[in-house]
Amino acid sequence: MLTLDLTHMDEYYCLCALDTVNDILTKKWTLLVVNSIGNKGRARFSQIYRELTGISPATLASVLRNLESKGLITRTVFAEVPPRVEYSLTKDGEGLRRALLPLLKWASMRDEYAKIAQQCGPEKLLKVHFTNK
Repeated sequence: MLTLDLTHMDEYYCLCALDTVNDILTKKWTLLVVNSIGNKGRARFSQIYRELTGISPATLASVLRNLESKGLITRTVFAEVPPRVEYSLTKDGEGLRRALLPLLKWASMRDEYAKIAQQCGPEKLLKVHFTNK
């Protein structure tokens, strides 16, 4: 039987927490949508759609619904004609975005990436912009 010294509980993390994170991170467009909204602060569907070359409207709508259900974005509907909807990151969404930066840096430093980066055009570069709140 394994016995843990729980006097330093801050040194232990339950791996079960990764189940939810893995579900979020493994969706193809999720990270790009989170970054797009994060770069703008608030974004409309059409702004995100124009920025993410190759995503279909149905896929974008699905990703946005999923992110909202996970509490990572907020969907704000304005009572206007025509209706206006804007998306913004929640505190958890901004935390996810910040947590991904070290992973992006790590991936960029790998040897395999160096070979791919030589063929990477500007449309494939991910701009990450953080504002101090």
